[in-house]
Amino acid sequence: MKKNGMLVVALLLLQPLWFGGARAADAPAAKFNQERSKQETIYHSVGEFRPDGYVIDRSLSAYAQALPAAFDTSLSGLGAKDRWLDIGAGEGQAVLDYASAVLPSGLPLPKAQAVAMSIEDRRTAAWHRTAEVLGANQIRYLYNKRLGEYSPEDIGRFQIISDVIGGFSYTENISVLMEKVLSLLELNGSFFSVLQDVHWESGTNKPFYAGAPFLTTIKNADGTDLSVCAWLKSISCVAVSCEGKTGWKPLIETYSVRKVCNDVRVPALVPTHFAAGTPPERAFQIKR
Repeated sequence: MKKNGMLVVALLLLQPLWFGGARAADAPAAKFNQERSKQETIYHSVGEFRPDGYVIDRSLSAYAQALPAAFDTSLSGLGAKDRWLDIGAGEGQAVLDYASAVLPSGLPLPKAQAVAMSIEDRRTAAWHRTAEVLGANQIRYLYNKRLGEYSPEDIGRFQIISDVIGGFSYTENISVLMEKVLSLLELNGSFFSVLQDVHWESGTNKPFYAGAPFLTTIKNADGTDLSVCAWLKSISCVAVSCEGKTGWKPLIETYSVRKVCNDVRVPALVPTHFAAGTPPERAFQIKR
C-alpha cells in the first residue's frame, strides 16, 4: 500500500475520515474500487491490525502544535453558547482535554459545546464517564456516518471546525468536503486544517519521497499546477492564510479558512488519482 504507515513527528499522523462525496469517475473503475476497499480496511482496523501511525488518541496539545496559532486563540475565545466540531476525532481525546481544562484558579473554563466526529465508534471509558458528568449538551460523539451525510439541520452550525489529518487529508474530493464544511460554519467562523507532503504556497519544498509526487496535488483546467493554498484562496466569501511548517517529517502546511460572507462558491475539482494509504495519495483537476 503506497505510503502506508508513514510517520509524522509529534503525533501528527492520520485520523481517518472518508468524506462521502463524488467518486473519482475519471479513474478506471476497477482500480478505484480496489484502492477504496484498501482505504476502508484502514479506517475500520483495530488492535494489531491498525497500521503504524494510525493515531486515534491525539491530544489537544498536539492539535495546537499542528494547526495555525489562530486555532488555539479561537478555541480559547469560545463561550458557552458557541460550538466546535472536530472532524476525524478518533477517541475524541482533544475534545476531552478541552472539556476538562480549568483556569489557574482551579475553576472550570466556560466551555462551548464540542462535537467529535469519526467514521467508527472509538469512544473510551473516559469518554463515557465525562459525557455522563457533563451531559449530552456539552460534548457529543457522532459516528457511523460520513461528514457529507450530515446537514446543518442535523447537527447545527459551528464557530470552529478543526481537522487534523482527517477528512481534508483523506476525502476523495476536497471541493465537496469544503462545500460541506463551509455550509456548517457560522458567518465569521473558521476552519483549521493541515496537509502533509503538499506543495507549499511559496513553492520552496519538494516531495518527501524522492521520485514520488506530493500526497495531494491540484492542476488547473489547462493542466498547469495549482497549489492547495491557491485553490482555497479561489473560494468566494473566505479569507485564507497558509503556513508551511518545518521540523515535521513529512513537512506540513497549515490552513486557516474564515467564512466572511454567505455567498460561498467552491471551484469544483475532478478526482484524477487515488491510491490508498495513511494518508492516501490524491490528485485533482479544476473542472472545466
